[in-house]
Amino acid sequence: TPDAELTALSTAPKGAVAEAFEYLRHGGVHNTENLLRFVADTVLLAGHGFEPPAPLPDVGVYHPALPEGATLDGLLALHDRGRPTVGVVFYRAHLAGGNTAFVDALVEALEAAGANALPVYCYSLRAGEGGAVPALELLKGRVDCLLATVLAGGGSGAADARRAGDPEGWLEWEVPALEELGVPVVQGLCATSSREAWLGSDAGLSPLDTAWQVAIPEFDGRVISVPFSFKETLRDGSPVGAPLTVYRADPERARRVAGLAARLARLARKPNAQKRVALLLSNYPTKHSRVGNAVGLDTPRSAVRLLGAMREAGYRVDGAPEEGDALIHALIAAGGHDLEFLNAEQLAGAVGRLEAGRYAEWFGRLPGELRERVEAHWGPPPGDLYVDGGELVVAGLSFGDVFVGIQPPRGFGENPIAVYHDPDLPPTHHYLAAYWWLIEGFGADAIVHLGKHGTLEWLPGKSLGLSPSCAPDAALRDVPLFYPFVVNDPGEGTQAKRRAHAVVVDHLIPPMTRAETYDDLARLEQLLDEYYQVETLDPSKLPQIEARIWETLRDAELHRDLGVEERPEEFGEFLGHVDGYLCEIKDLPIRGGLHVLGEPPKGEPLRHLVAAMLRLGAGEIPGLRRAVGAAFGLDERALA
Repeated sequence: TPDAELTALSTAPKGAVAEAFEYLRHGGVHNTENLLRFVADTVLLAGHGFEPPAPLPDVGVYHPALPEGATLDGLLALHDRGRPTVGVVFYRAHLAGGNTAFVDALVEALEAAGANALPVYCYSLRAGEGGAVPALELLKGRVDCLLATVLAGGGSGAADARRAGDPEGWLEWEVPALEELGVPVVQGLCATSSREAWLGSDAGLSPLDTAWQVAIPEFDGRVISVPFSFKETLRDGSPVGAPLTVYRADPERARRVAGLAARLARLARKPNAQKRVALLLSNYPTKHSRVGNAVGLDTPRSAVRLLGAMREAGYRVDGAPEEGDALIHALIAAGGHDLEFLNAEQLAGAVGRLEAGRYAEWFGRLPGELRERVEAHWGPPPGDLYVDGGELVVAGLSFGDVFVGIQPPRGFGENPIAVYHDPDLPPTHHYLAAYWWLIEGFGADAIVHLGKHGTLEWLPGKSLGLSPSCAPDAALRDVPLFYPFVVNDPGEGTQAKRRAHAVVVDHLIPPMTRAETYDDLARLEQLLDEYYQVETLDPSKLPQIEARIWETLRDAELHRDLGVEERPEEFGEFLGHVDGYLCEIKDLPIRGGLHVLGEPPKGEPLRHLVAAMLRLGAGEIPGLRRAVGAAFGLDERALA
């Protein structure tokens, strides 16, 4: 609001002061320019000419090829209808400050990647009183992907993020406006540090950027990309010039972000019958017996079901086995990566093949830092792993437009398992070549890593906010990655989301059951039952049973768990602790099988799983057993 006291102190006419205030109130580059023209003409009689103050809307469209105040229709007229469209959302403050060079770089990169750009500025993606988000209303029905540089739509405190239609319900993080938009949302990272600081950091992003630009937007379901814009301080060199902070884009990183968004946008438009998908199974460690190993997931059966579902959805899947075992045997027969069994005939017949010279040409374009690390460990390209007649070989089978392969191995030497997560060991030439072939040779529109967990997200590089020298970024590039992942390990799933821009599709944990007792534990439990019987009926037999109990207990190594080395003098009292410990062991939840994608457990496995999930309470809500006991007037804690 105008300040009357300050206006009274001005040496300019009050009308000029009021008009100048209007320019400043509306803000923006256009108004700032005309403010200077207005002051020059009004006070100094310069005669430049000026336009009156023009409101800068709270929400609007923008494009570097159009003047300020562009209309949606004017921007849409620039679009090629045969191309997919990517919406770009950025803060109004950047437009008002003329700080849009980073948006311009993103628009240029999107258009170079074959997409239309539809940039929109706004204050935030918070919903208004009616639940609508004005910026997203401009994009609804017009975009195939959204590239956001603003923070999360649910809000930093999520105080308004309750279950839809249930204001008194449990707190939920829901962003209906993004859900209604119905397109992938990519988070374009605008780092608050300089590019130099980012390049020199092993962490990649500061804790503040990690929280605000990665962790919180993940609650919106956004795909995490890489930093493409950095805060730089500019000085004009004059003694009175003030430093100016601007957002400056890294052109290469802008192309990476735009490439991912454009590929996701094309997936929405491309018919399923024309899409090519690579499905990779993990192999940890690199043995035929471990092909398709994944935590809690029956990968062979899941792969077969996934291929069947893709076929029903219109993907061209030809000749794929109908049984999981048959798929694994076919992959092994085609070669695999187990050097103990791999023979020349299998190498010669491999489906995936990449001419070494083509790989070397691509490898030569990688950042020097990454090339040097790879060559220091594995020699010059193409290396000596999985090379056949001057070609690098990729293990897998082609079923029409779907390639089912085995993720290239990462560990070699005396202890291949130990190096799987080595933060310093660069990928082999074969590892990089395998992903190169999937993207360039096979032409994958998307890659699927089936089951926790592969090795790509553990390759060397920054923790998040990857640079072109980071191995996961160099291997995967801008190809969309989809990753079915067990729901109870968000830590490692987050690694895949942040270091490999993965779209994580959570799957159910395997069916759970009670551990019960077996072998020595079962014999020990039986001896305890005998002890309590003879304690009342024939106490003279107690010493013999006590000796057998102590011997069995030591054979099972339970004395170490209970913290005793010598037989306790008060043996009867000690057996009370043994009995309680056996009850705890019996009650432990363990896996009762493996989960299969698309097959929820039924019957007894379902009952066991529900019982395991609900056995413990949450806050004031009691666990299932306590609730059932209370219904019958029993106290679970007293019974335990």
